[in-house]
Amino acid sequence: MIYDTDIKDVLRRGAYFVDRILKGASPAELLVEQVSTTTLIIDLRVAREQGIKVPEDLVYRADQVIR
Repeated sequence: MIYDTDIKDVLRRGAYFVDRILKGASPAELLVEQVSTTTLIIDLRVAREQGIKVPEDLVYRADQVIR
């Protein structure tokens, strides 16, 4: 099970900051942002091999399930 930030969103926001700096904005004037998008991925194959029972409500909430 992985609960992490969405890497595509992080890279997209990073590109935004690079664009602003290249257009002349001062890095000191740019606001610091905190990641607001997270992703939950559950690998049921590994859970089954380890003998771990994953609750169904958690599986339904997952953004991606590996069966």
